[in-house]
Amino acid sequence: MRDEYDAFAERGVRVLPISVDAVPSLKVFQQQYELRTPLLSDFKREASRAYGVLLEERFYSTRAYFLLDAEGLVRWAHVEENPGQKRENREIFAEIDKLG
Repeated sequence: MRDEYDAFAERGVRVLPISVDAVPSLKVFQQQYELRTPLLSDFKREASRAYGVLLEERFYSTRAYFLLDAEGLVRWAHVEENPGQKRENREIFAEIDKLG
């Protein structure tokens, strides 16, 4: 999402990546990869549990995507079967455009 940050912004989408990693690790990652958006820490796994993506037995979350509207309602969600999988940005843009 880093490389197409402007394409998300042009669609009025604010990207908020959330990770179970601690804040210091996320700051290093953000700087290393020159990310233009802050990485949010879910170190206590509260958001992961709330969205149903925490793999309790492993204590980390699987990769998931949620599009929320201005009122905070989930308008689209996709949860990967395997944490190593990910959607292509074009797939996410298609879903954003459907909601447009």
